[in-house]
Amino acid sequence: MTGRELLRLMAAQVCVHSAMTGTRLAAPLLALQLGYSAAAVGVLLALFALSPVCLALPAGRLADRHGLHLPLALAVGGAVAGAALAAAWPVFVVLCVSALLTGAAAGTAQIALQRHVGRSVVDSGQLRAAFSWIAIAPALSNFVGPLVTGLLIDHAGPQPGHVTGFRAAFGLMALLPFVGWWLLRGAPEAPVAPVGAAPGADSVWDLLAEPRMRRLLFVNWLQSSAWDVHSFVLPLLGHERGLSASVIGALLGAFAAAAALIRMALPALTAKLPEWWVIHVSTLLAACALLAYPLMPGPLAMGACSVVLGVALGAVQPMVLSVLHQIAPPARQGEAMALRVMTINLSSFAMPMLFGSIGAVTGAAGLFWLVASLLAVGSRAVPGLREVPQAPD
Repeated sequence: MTGRELLRLMAAQVCVHSAMTGTRLAAPLLALQLGYSAAAVGVLLALFALSPVCLALPAGRLADRHGLHLPLALAVGGAVAGAALAAAWPVFVVLCVSALLTGAAAGTAQIALQRHVGRSVVDSGQLRAAFSWIAIAPALSNFVGPLVTGLLIDHAGPQPGHVTGFRAAFGLMALLPFVGWWLLRGAPEAPVAPVGAAPGADSVWDLLAEPRMRRLLFVNWLQSSAWDVHSFVLPLLGHERGLSASVIGALLGAFAAAAALIRMALPALTAKLPEWWVIHVSTLLAACALLAYPLMPGPLAMGACSVVLGVALGAVQPMVLSVLHQIAPPARQGEAMALRVMTINLSSFAMPMLFGSIGAVTGAAGLFWLVASLLAVGSRAVPGLREVPQAPD
């Protein structure tokens, strides 16, 4: 795979994924403005993860059978429909439908693109580097979507927070996936998997029977929980402190930018480090950042914590994808990627509702400290990944 091809894949995922991340910022802010409670906002945010939970395995098997283009076309259609509906009818029920559609689109595109990248590298030496670069796309999406959305909400209407600004934000998010589709038109498919069992012929339990697969999914769930608590609590915390949508978007953007930058540097920084060690250090650093976050007094200090947390969590995904690609059978790599997406989105579906209930009692600080404790305790499982064998050259 050439650098130009990888750049096109990254840009296409940014376009599709940004439609979801922008909608995910605008929808809860609009719901809060309409007078809905934190619990209702938790349900709304959870819906962004519900459809990927249900559709991840079918999407992975579809990618194993048909490659890149069919799953990507379905993802683009879902993202466009979801954001356009929110622009046309900015009411709570429609926002819930938009959450389901854009969430499904982002998950389907992610599975297809990550499988394509993993199958397109020519040797194991390129595997970690390729996944480090493709993992920049979700981080950039978490920067582009929220930042642009926040600016439009504040400045596209007659006054900050006016419904016209929300409509403009949703409208732009509906246009971005078309750019992603255009970028990958005519892109060659990845090499086919070696002859073996047909994708989907075996049960997903066969993949879960591998102990290292279970351990890897658990570790990835820990990181996902930290990501979710930041995404969920920051808009609530910013709303409570009177921060504007632009400032909240900038804080989320700082987190995403840090995650993107560390992924750009990972191939050089971790060339001689095993994946499990990088995951272990990142998990402990994320726990420390979450412990300190509630104590930060203003936007600048909060931004510093966001950057540290972005560095910690951003370093994990390429390592996880590299290990996952080594564990999974070649003919079922799309299904294995889907299993990871399903696991973390199941967490993203359940955790915001749980966060909403716990946060009503403990406040934002309690949520941050709870997840920090989970990371610290769960980090003990990470060294077990050291036994993962490297793929032969």
